Amino acid sequence: MKKLTLGNNLKEYRTAKKLSQEELARLIGTTRQTIISIEKKQFTPTTKLALLLSVALDCKVEDLFYLE
Repeated sequence: MKKLTLGNNLKEYRTAKKLSQEELARLIGTTRQTIISIEKKQFTPTTKLALLLSVALDCKVEDLFYLE
């Protein structure tokens, strides 16, 4: 069975809102390093963090994250 990984459109949504990684991190109460790790698919966010990102970027969680 193929292993599924979590993909994301975080960078695209963040840049569309003209937010830096630092600004987005500050908005949701995390670090820039966390945003970088999520964008590089090195870190899978918690449900709470995914929801905070979707609220901050004014989109649905399923628009940000998907299974590859």
